[in-house]
Amino acid sequence: MLIPAYEAAATVGAVVADAWTAGLPILVVDDGSRDDTAARARTAGAEVVRHDANRGKGAALLTGMRRLAEQGFTHALTMDADGQHLGRTIPVLLAEVARDPTALVVGARAIGAQAVAAANLLGNRVANLAVRAAAGRVVDDTQSGLRVYPLATVLPLPVSGLHFEYETTVLVHAARAGIPLRSVMVDVYYPPIPLRRSHYRKVLDTLRIIRAMLPLLLRR
Repeated sequence: MLIPAYEAAATVGAVVADAWTAGLPILVVDDGSRDDTAARARTAGAEVVRHDANRGKGAALLTGMRRLAEQGFTHALTMDADGQHLGRTIPVLLAEVARDPTALVVGARAIGAQAVAAANLLGNRVANLAVRAAAGRVVDDTQSGLRVYPLATVLPLPVSGLHFEYETTVLVHAARAGIPLRSVMVDVYYPPIPLRRSHYRKVLDTLRIIRAMLPLLLRR
């Protein structure tokens, strides 16, 4: 299991403890945090790899996937460090992988009655449509960080962008490489909107996604 983390000292320990219920080894990639993220992840029982400086979520995912591949793992199950993803949903993804080990599996978030910022919902829908147009496949939640990556086929993909755009563009490259894309519905936890903390910068990171996706849309 792989958890990319940046300045997540307040939540990463509980996330690791919750993830342990699935019985999988846990690797946390601390992406240059200036707080106690690494120490709290280790205390909770995770192996920790640390970037000296912040490189971006995509870079942290790639560092972690390469480390897991070197250790002999065939898949990386990823979840975010902010507490949004729930350990009890991990078996749902693993069951889908058992049905098709070649697939890239995405945990599509079931929002239900929880409050979600309108800008986030709009951004997710636009990204879903862009991936559908570029990949020719439907992925129910292209922005979800709860996924299972088949390492042997995903790591060689020519994906550019080392920030949040990685998770969007990797779906397009995977589809074009013939990797099956699967979505499974999962529950998530959203704290009240005023209490949420996100490192996603709405303007800069949205522009990065657009810049990364435009060439893919033009070269369908």
